[in-house]
Amino acid sequence: MKPREIERQQTQPQALSVILHLDPELFWFQGHFDVQPLLPGVAQLDWVMHYATTLLAPGFRFHSIQNVKFQAPLLPETTVTLEMTWQADKQLLAFSFQRHDGDARHTASSGKIRLCQ
Repeated sequence: MKPREIERQQTQPQALSVILHLDPELFWFQGHFDVQPLLPGVAQLDWVMHYATTLLAPGFRFHSIQNVKFQAPLLPETTVTLEMTWQADKQLLAFSFQRHDGDARHTASSGKIRLCQ
């Protein structure tokens, strides 16, 4: 189950920005954790790969993670922006999830994933 997509912008073929709402009913929040549900990193990577292989790099698949940082938890009822940039010549996808806090955004996670055909 994917989050609710609020808006999508792809102003360049190699760049994508997607605003998502994290509904508390998402499968990923169930049992992760009882006291304070939070979105697991594996869910974030799943969503990155979904949008990357659908819109930025069709025909490519996961090869390896170059680096990833989980800096702040993503909680239910949060709005986030997923930003991605595809460097086809290097087969490298850069991404970040940014939490919305009023008019400000704060990076929750970021990283680079190598893709292959």
